[in-house]
Amino acid sequence: MYSIIVPVYNRPDEVKDLLESLQEQTDNDFEIILVEDGSTIPALPDNYDAGSLRLKYYKKSNEGRSIARNYGIERAEGDFFIFVDSDCILPPDYIEQLKRSREENPADCFGGPDAAHDSFTDTQKAINYAMTAFLTTGGIRGGKVSMEKFTPRTFNMGFSRAVYEKTGGFREMFSEDIDMSTRIRLNGFSITLYPDVKVFHKRRVDMKKFWKQVHVFGQSRITLELLYPGSMKLVHWLPAVFTIGAALLIIGSFFWHWLIIPLLIYLIALWIGGLMTTRSVKIATQGVGAAMVQLVGYGTGFIKAYVTKIIFRKGRDEAKEREIRKGENEGL
Repeated sequence: MYSIIVPVYNRPDEVKDLLESLQEQTDNDFEIILVEDGSTIPALPDNYDAGSLRLKYYKKSNEGRSIARNYGIERAEGDFFIFVDSDCILPPDYIEQLKRSREENPADCFGGPDAAHDSFTDTQKAINYAMTAFLTTGGIRGGKVSMEKFTPRTFNMGFSRAVYEKTGGFREMFSEDIDMSTRIRLNGFSITLYPDVKVFHKRRVDMKKFWKQVHVFGQSRITLELLYPGSMKLVHWLPAVFTIGAALLIIGSFFWHWLIIPLLIYLIALWIGGLMTTRSVKIATQGVGAAMVQLVGYGTGFIKAYVTKIIFRKGRDEAKEREIRKGENEGL
């Protein structure tokens, strides 16, 4: 049996959509463990009817999403744990596809891609395009082609009980899924991508929240490098390089107009890619804006943390300890 573990913080509407998608699974060999991490708005009413779902609903004080996931693992009955975010919707054949993929390609840990559901808003679809396009992330978020070794993310990730017993589970920090995946590999376990085991991920609902999220991602990449020296690859530098390069091209274009052409070519390529992916002029256009928010937001966070922690060596040890101890609850 599989145990689907979901930490949640003040997202009752999204939890409702997630549970409805789980009720429609073609294979019901799973239990759901919903961990309310100090929410002020309960995800489920006291009289909630779970129907045929094997649902365990726990409420605890607010300590962070990683601790909530570990809390759920400790109360799980399955031998294999699946982690999805509360803002996800699972296709009806999710469990069926997972079983088939594990039979064809057994692994101790897996990750799957995410996509935009037809019911999502245009902004959510645009953000999804920005987060999954090769031209923005290099394929590191679950694509078939990647510039970096595949790293599962907790919006669609799973591992065996043996992995948990060996690693001790998630640590409360930013980018906890990358940290967890790194420790899984270091402990000799296998990790693979199951491209057919996808989820529909709502992500952020507006650009302001999206900016804040990716800015933190950029900062946390430096902390991960401090925790695991040598883990930072070329692809992690690209948003910072883009941010600096784009700024220089824009400034230089005031003196020599042709300098803006490389940036325009990139934006046009993004737009064409978005149009081919989404089949919508509006979403493709918004997708270009979302891509700029993603790249510049991540890039500025990366640059800020690199200058502070790497160059000036300020708060290096404190930052590592703080990341491990605390993290934050946004994005559960």
